[in-house]
Amino acid sequence: MQQRIVGFDQDEEGYWRARLECGHGRHMRHDPPWVSREWVTTELGRAEWIGRVIECKKCDDEARG
Repeated sequence: MQQRIVGFDQDEEGYWRARLECGHGRHMRHDPPWVSREWVTTELGRAEWIGRVIECKKCDDEARG
């Protein structure tokens, strides 16, 4: 299910999570060479993603019941 990003926080290991409008979170890791999300490492990069829509896997799972 598509949800807007409303903010970011870090988990206990220091990885960045997108906070979604549904109340769930989704990790947005920069972990090269597997995942390249260098934008998440800067405040400006994260700010540019506020309001963007991404898939919330937890909402999908809840909808399937």
